[in-house]
Amino acid sequence: MSDGTDSRVPTTPADSVPGTGRAPGAEDADYLRRRTLRRGSAGWLLLTGLGVAYVVSGDFSGWNLGLAEGGFGGLAIATLLMGVMYACLVFSLAELSAILPTAGGGYGFARRALGTWGGFLTGTAILIEYILAPAAISLFIGDYVESLGLFGLTAGWPVYLACFVIFIAIHLWGVGEALRFSLVVTAVAVAALLIFAVGAFTEFDAGGLDDIPVDPDAFGSGSWLPFGLLGIWSAFPFGMWFFLGVEGVPLAAEEAKDPVRSMPKALSISMAVLALLALITFFAATGARGSAAVSDAGNPLVVALQGDGDPTALSRFVNYAGLAGLVASFFSLIYAGSRQLFALSRAGYLPRFLSLTSRRKAPYLGLLIPGTIGFALAAGSGDGGRMLNVAVFGATISYALMALSHLVLRRREPGLPRPYRTPGGTLTSGTAFALALSALAATFLVDKEAAFIALGVYAVALAYFTFYSRHRLVAAAPEEEFAALAEAEAELERGEPRRTDHP
Repeated sequence: MSDGTDSRVPTTPADSVPGTGRAPGAEDADYLRRRTLRRGSAGWLLLTGLGVAYVVSGDFSGWNLGLAEGGFGGLAIATLLMGVMYACLVFSLAELSAILPTAGGGYGFARRALGTWGGFLTGTAILIEYILAPAAISLFIGDYVESLGLFGLTAGWPVYLACFVIFIAIHLWGVGEALRFSLVVTAVAVAALLIFAVGAFTEFDAGGLDDIPVDPDAFGSGSWLPFGLLGIWSAFPFGMWFFLGVEGVPLAAEEAKDPVRSMPKALSISMAVLALLALITFFAATGARGSAAVSDAGNPLVVALQGDGDPTALSRFVNYAGLAGLVASFFSLIYAGSRQLFALSRAGYLPRFLSLTSRRKAPYLGLLIPGTIGFALAAGSGDGGRMLNVAVFGATISYALMALSHLVLRRREPGLPRPYRTPGGTLTSGTAFALALSALAATFLVDKEAAFIALGVYAVALAYFTFYSRHRLVAAAPEEEFAALAEAEAELERGEPRRTDHP
């Protein structure tokens, strides 16, 4: 009896990669059959919810630390520029995900455009982001639970453990169930942000926006730019917090309904919702209490509502809703990390056993092993801010490489079928590329140690790829076949015999 899922092997060229026409061998089919995700589990609404869920916790805290780097004006400009970067990147990814709707996401796009090295570098950067960020957020969830006095807990590690165990279990149950849970929790968090804004705007005072003391020695400093022009650049990583993670929506392409249409729609709507939330949260929080008061707060929205006074009914509500926002982002980032790990493993870049799927079509080892690593990092380090800075460093590398992939494919393969085309074309992706490089450089201004930690992880991963996995890639994986098709067509155009030694 059918369970309603698509039992076809999703990674054969005839099935998933248009235009290849090669039937899989029996060995390929068996390999891929054991690594199959549940198709048709998510429509555009669930995908949109996923895009917002990745990011929504950043509205509740973290962004405000940029006020101490750039002041109100510096963070405002940084947020605007980072919003432009994400919008340009999202439109570029919408085109790429319609061309190659598989679980590989950024790795798959870069693999076609930049070769195996580019694919691995991009996929590794994405993994750094999506494994470190949930570990950091679990620490923040623990802080919230302790500060709210929930369950009588005074230590964080039981909360970290509960987060990973409970939410990974939901993912193991099924992707449809997981994304519906994420949508509900995200809706609660978004509603809370809107309610917060209504309450905070009743106390809005424009005079408090520029109340951070001016550094007279900073070039270009003034009341709106208290730390000068360099403060704008230093605030880039914090402006990213309003959008960080939305680029992970294409990782759900292999489990989406009609991904060619639903993926661009979900990416565009997610970005619009996040831009609106960023605008109202930023102005409401700083205007209600002043930039200086919220610049170093662990819970800036609550501080904006109550200051140093007693908690109010609204501040308590927002406090609890902040926990919902953290849970939404934690839950969805676990999903994203597991799918990127699944795709890299299925193609042989990482150990192949990591991509095995369960009877419910969930990559169980791709969920359990990163979850174990994340819990160990959370319980062992306790430094959520440092882990998030490492995650941001990995993210900016992946953004630059994904935007570059769009540029390369537009230039090298102008005739490639594109069901969706990026508005503005290469100007859009070129803007994303330039801003991503600027954001990458800015991470060194904020936390050099985090940047070097990320580079160290990169070095270990590259050694593994250089000496081992690049010689054992799986040609039948969809992202690899898609790239092999391009190579074969290029060889035919040059009049060269087709290679048969593809790894």
